[in-house]
Amino acid sequence: MADLLIEIICEEIPARMQARAAVDLERLMLVRLKDAGLVHGPSRHFVAPRHLALYVEGLAERQEDISEERRGPRADAPDQAIAGFIKSTGLSRDQLVEEDTPKGRFLFARIEKAGAATSALLPDMITGVLADFPWPKSQRWGATRFRWVRPLHRVNVLFGGAPLAGELDLGGASLAFTATSRGHYFEHAGDIDLTGVASADDYVARLRAGHVMVDRMERRAALLDGAAARATKAGTALRVNEGLVDEVCGLVEWPTPLFGTIEDRFMALPDEVLEASIRAHQKYLVTEDAEGALQPGFVIVSNRLADAERDAVILAGNQRVLRARLADAEFFWQEDSKSPLEEMLPRLADIAFYEGLGSVHDKALRLEGLAAAIAPHVEGCEPATATRAARLSKADLVTGMVGEFPELQGIMGGHYIRAGEPAVADAIAAHYRPQGPADSLPASAEGCVVSLADKIDSLVGFFGVGAKPTGSKDPFALRRAALGIIRIIRERRIRLPLAGVLAAAATAHGFDHVDADLMPFIRERLRVSLRDDGLAHDVVGAALGDEGVAGSDDVLALADRAAALSEFLSGENGTGLLAGWRRAASILNAEESKAKQAFSPETDPRLFSENAERDLHAALAALPEPAAEAQDRASLLAAMQSLGGLRGPIDGFFERVVVNDDDAAVRQNRLGLLAMVRASMQRVADFSKLEG
Repeated sequence: MADLLIEIICEEIPARMQARAAVDLERLMLVRLKDAGLVHGPSRHFVAPRHLALYVEGLAERQEDISEERRGPRADAPDQAIAGFIKSTGLSRDQLVEEDTPKGRFLFARIEKAGAATSALLPDMITGVLADFPWPKSQRWGATRFRWVRPLHRVNVLFGGAPLAGELDLGGASLAFTATSRGHYFEHAGDIDLTGVASADDYVARLRAGHVMVDRMERRAALLDGAAARATKAGTALRVNEGLVDEVCGLVEWPTPLFGTIEDRFMALPDEVLEASIRAHQKYLVTEDAEGALQPGFVIVSNRLADAERDAVILAGNQRVLRARLADAEFFWQEDSKSPLEEMLPRLADIAFYEGLGSVHDKALRLEGLAAAIAPHVEGCEPATATRAARLSKADLVTGMVGEFPELQGIMGGHYIRAGEPAVADAIAAHYRPQGPADSLPASAEGCVVSLADKIDSLVGFFGVGAKPTGSKDPFALRRAALGIIRIIRERRIRLPLAGVLAAAATAHGFDHVDADLMPFIRERLRVSLRDDGLAHDVVGAALGDEGVAGSDDVLALADRAAALSEFLSGENGTGLLAGWRRAASILNAEESKAKQAFSPETDPRLFSENAERDLHAALAALPEPAAEAQDRASLLAAMQSLGGLRGPIDGFFERVVVNDDDAAVRQNRLGLLAMVRASMQRVADFSKLEG
């Protein structure tokens, strides 16, 4: 057994690609080792801006020898058959053996294949992985044809601590394997010899000695701990943004946090503006007080060793850049605040929303109408507030601030109107939410209404002009919009007649109808959402039923039905009733197939001859009629639990009654009774879609 180290050194890998690349390198290489029959011990991957590495412990030094016996055709088979067998084995005719078997005399091939040395197999494996590496984006450079995320500098391969010979064909040039790594650009002058590396920890230590923290988790922890310590020393606390920490971790090899301050005059700007300037554009970590309020301190992460004189220069330069950016933001804030948000609305007519969907001004007017249609269905919503917020929700797109910081759209509109209309401001500021599964919903009912209107308008519009998601491509984030609609409806408990609202949106767009693919698209997103909640796929299918039936557009009722059905089927009554349903459905399906017609759910009690028939009929008659308004989870579960009372009568019916009686009228009557069972159960869910 020997350890394997693969290290790729290239120019800076984009921060967002690093973690995935390290996982991919490990996954792809281990698959190749497995396919080659090479056993190994634990493995670890590493990544830094210029380093991508994999360490595999205890890798077998050669493949196991293979001894295989294969039986061929009969010894007296036609020459063509024998020739085909010989070709498949790679042997000659005189290397085949004839042996008697109970079925006659056959030819046998005994193949002995010595296992290859791992050192001979690794070069092709490694170059194959690198050639097929799944970068989201890659490039060629110079005169070469090879593609990589950034220009490659070195490929280091060591097996058993010794350099492994090999080369990577770059297409027009080649890159020989080496065993020499690189340290920090500025803090380590020479190369780092990897010869004799004894373990993953040894590799990490050698790079650390060259001021490169190649272990991403070590580097991230050092960054966070150092930044938090700087903030604490300054009497404040670090506001941790996990995404930003991950990004900064991918930008530095040796994180050294420095603490800077914001001038007091800029603290009058909205917190979101300060954060956008500091965090999104400058990649600094912001600070907060014990109540979570933004503070004037921030943390810069330098990619150098600590040095008081140099750190002061770095900090001064960064603060100078930030001061200029905040001064721009201050100017935009002051200029934008001179005009009421209402006056900005007409300028939206100059911004095209999408070809065939008019301008953003057209969209704003459509949102106003949609909000008026949705508001009555949302508890606690003030319709006038919702419609005004919808009308003004896009007005800040023409402001200087949003032009500079596009990520603040909506948020700035809320700030520009907040002084006079706080409820409208809240709705505008939150109407883009939720923008993903981790994002919160708008806090106010009016915000939810505007968000629903915005997402529904976009879905109807883009589907209407044929700009639908295809495969993995979804350039307008329509899947996210549909999931956002579903989350708002489910979490806010909104009973929305979605088909009617979609139709109203289509009319506002000037379409004759809602695209036929849209409602199935939304229902499929609901299916995904319910599956993510842990519900079985067949339970979800039974709850959703078929599109087009009454209530198939009621997202909340469908979700509640799925949850109630899952709970019901997990109980004893549910599993027992399901068994009876399957037996009844099986008989009905068989008989309806013969009769080429469906049986009506009706029966004549005068034809009953068995008490079991009467008991089942009585149990069916005693079932409460499902109330149209009883669509919440508790009511649906109660309706299903009432079906549980059918379990005993159904079991008794099948134990004591022969459905296919010789008397045709009696047989038809009993099939009608089973059709009543089916109809009663189908009123709460489509049990035919349940499996197992």
